[in-house]
Order: sequence, then C-alpha cells, then structure tokens
Amino acid sequence: MSDLAMLAMAAAPQRLNPVKLFLDADIVVQVVMVGLLLAAIWTWAIIVGFSLRMGSVRRKSIAYERQFWKVSNLASLREDETASRVASGRVALAGIDEWQRSVAVAGFNLDGARHRVGSALDAAVAEEADSLASRLNFLATTGAVAPFIGLFGTVWGIMNSFFQIGQQQNSSLAVVAPGISEALFATALGLFAAIPAVIAYNRFSHSVNQFEARLQRFADRFHALVSSRLEQR
Repeated sequence: MSDLAMLAMAAAPQRLNPVKLFLDADIVVQVVMVGLLLAAIWTWAIIVGFSLRMGSVRRKSIAYERQFWKVSNLASLREDETASRVASGRVALAGIDEWQRSVAVAGFNLDGARHRVGSALDAAVAEEADSLASRLNFLATTGAVAPFIGLFGTVWGIMNSFFQIGQQQNSSLAVVAPGISEALFATALGLFAAIPAVIAYNRFSHSVNQFEARLQRFADRFHALVSSRLEQR
C-alpha cells in the first residue's frame, strides 16, 4: 500500500459526524435540518410538560371528588375557591350554576331543568377535554409531516449530488457519497422528530380520553344527585 493511500485512510473519518454533515450540507438542506431539530425539541418540551400537567390534573381531580361527595349542601360548593382550579370542580360548578338558575324560576319544569343541568355538565366535560388536548395538535402534525419534510431535504441533497457529478464530470462514489450522506441525514432528523411525536400523541390521546370518561362519570353521578334534589322540591 502506498504512502498516499495510507494517508488518505488515516485522514478519513472513522464515524459519522452530525455537525460536519450539517455544515457541509446545501443551504436548503440546512434549513430543513434546523426546522426538524426545532420541531424535535418542541415535541419533547410538550411531552415533558403534558406529562407533568396530566399527572397534576388527575391527582387534583381525584382529591376534589373525594371531598365533593362528603358535602351535603351543594350550594356551599359555590363558595369553595379551590373548585375553579380543578377540572372536576369546574364541571361541578357548571352544574350547580345551571341548577340554581333553574330553581330560581317560579314554577320551573322538572324535565327541562334536568335537561339543562345535564347539558351544562356535558359541555363542561367537553371543554375540559378540549383544553387538555389543545397542545396535542402539534404532536399530530409533527408526526405526520416531519418524515416528508426530511424526505424533501433528502431529495434536494441527492439532486445536488447529481448536479456535482455533472459539474465535475466524475461519477465516482467519492464524489456523490458525501452529498448523499448529508441528504440522508435530513431523513434521519425527520424520523427523530416524528417517531416520539406519534408515540406521545397516541399515548396522550388515550390519557385524555380516559380522563374525559372519568369526568363524564363524575358528571353523571352529579346529575343523578341534582335530579333527586329537584324531585324533592
């Protein structure tokens, strides 16, 4: 083996260097990489933040519901300052407000009052679920779009590699390999952003659905309690 060949082997990188791949890439591919990296960072921020928020919301609601069923005077719950800071509490307040408005009318209709209280509870449950799921749209969008954005960067990089072949009149692997590596790195970043986003979206959507079902069960029990109180009037 000649000294020149040995020097070339010694100078060749022994492993992929993501920073070098980024710096050597075309400006279009660099923009794609930066966008995908920012999307990945924001995805993980949402994952951590939502996990903490969901755990806190669930614990507070469970604690509130335990205390709620021990109270005999429903009207006194309106004065509880903690209710407005808990999902279950806000659902209960919506039902109590509608109940008080209904009984304040002289000669109110029992079936109509029941229906209005039930509608108010259902609307409050849906509002709480929508509030929790509002930030999950970004995860769904990232999971669906990020691979295609990475693929766009890959296609652009490969096109640039073929352009270099035409410019240098040389089709050797040494000419096209660096550009193709940079291009494929964009696809890897797209998958890096998309895979956690898809997994987190599916998991968190399930958690939101479970919590919504829990709130709905609480609302149904509360509605049954209010109906019995209305019948006693």
